[in-house]
Amino acid sequence: MTAHRIADFIWQRLTGLMPGELKQAELGWLALPHLHMALLTRRRATMIVNRVRLFSFLFAVLTPLWSLVDLVVFPFPLWLSLAAMRLLAGAAFGMLLLYRPNGELFDAYRAMALLFAIPTAFYVASFSLLGHYQLTGISAAIGAGYAFLPFVLLAGLAIFPLTLLENVVIASPILIAQAIAGSMRWATLDWPSFAGAFWLLVLITGVATLAGMSQLAFMIVLVRQAIRDPLTGVFSRASGEEVLTLQFTIARRSKAALSVAFIDLDHFKNINDQFGHDAGDKALIDMTSIVSGHLRQGDMLVRWGGEEFLLVMPNTDAAQAQTALLRMRSAGFGLRPEKTPLTASIGLAECRADQSPDWKTLVELADKRMYQAKEGGRDQVVGPT
Repeated sequence: MTAHRIADFIWQRLTGLMPGELKQAELGWLALPHLHMALLTRRRATMIVNRVRLFSFLFAVLTPLWSLVDLVVFPFPLWLSLAAMRLLAGAAFGMLLLYRPNGELFDAYRAMALLFAIPTAFYVASFSLLGHYQLTGISAAIGAGYAFLPFVLLAGLAIFPLTLLENVVIASPILIAQAIAGSMRWATLDWPSFAGAFWLLVLITGVATLAGMSQLAFMIVLVRQAIRDPLTGVFSRASGEEVLTLQFTIARRSKAALSVAFIDLDHFKNINDQFGHDAGDKALIDMTSIVSGHLRQGDMLVRWGGEEFLLVMPNTDAAQAQTALLRMRSAGFGLRPEKTPLTASIGLAECRADQSPDWKTLVELADKRMYQAKEGGRDQVVGPT
């Protein structure tokens, strides 16, 4: 069986588990975060931080409140130590509520790391403290409940839309902490019971990982549907504006080039008037398919409205953009219904050459030059002089 057949076999089994959710090219997105498109990354980072804050709110309230239960069942010295630890943990959770999402994945990772580090540290410290006391009856039962904290943490992974790699990285410290806590009571540890509990932790991790990946799969589909133009499959205007905001910020921060080309198909209204909207739709689909096939890595084609498109070219100065557009025009934009070439008038602007203060000014300048191209006879590119 060839590698291709093996891949198809695996894909068929996976689509049986998640029917109609993902395209085959998106399967790797469930495993590795660096494969994600920028818009998905920003939305996912925002969701992760918001859910960290929700989790933090619950822990900030419930962690100190449990001290009332400890006061009833534990000796006062033990209760005092546990209460102090709970207050510290509650305050730390409260600080996490100040986090605000900014769309940066690294910031989301840091928020999650803090969220899981706080109860993990509390678990190891409380487990060590409880080991110094001989508890009986209800006290022993409540004390045993502390051992369930890692189970709660790992089950909590299920609320986050995480990749396989991210789940493994986040769960590993908790599992390691469980092993460390067991080693602290090496002499008195009930090894069969500990091994069973550890295996259950691994199973919960697996279930939470599948739940998180399923969330991610649905998010990928929803984001794809939200950011794509339903007719042509290229980026919609709303998502294009988000891309421009991100790319312009990156360009200004790193002093890099950023070019945008405003593309308007020549005499497109005549196609709709003479041959109908179905013919016009077909011309748009063919045009975007051809152009998308000639885009460089990192370039993004946006349907700005009707027959108008915006080509966003990060890290591309005006001269490089002119070369790319020349290659695109040489490939053509498809055929009109009467089998003559479909042409376009293109306006080009570049943030550094045009000293644009924001992306809206940059797009407006490209739009203005597109009209200059039309007034100059169409089927040409007008860029910075």
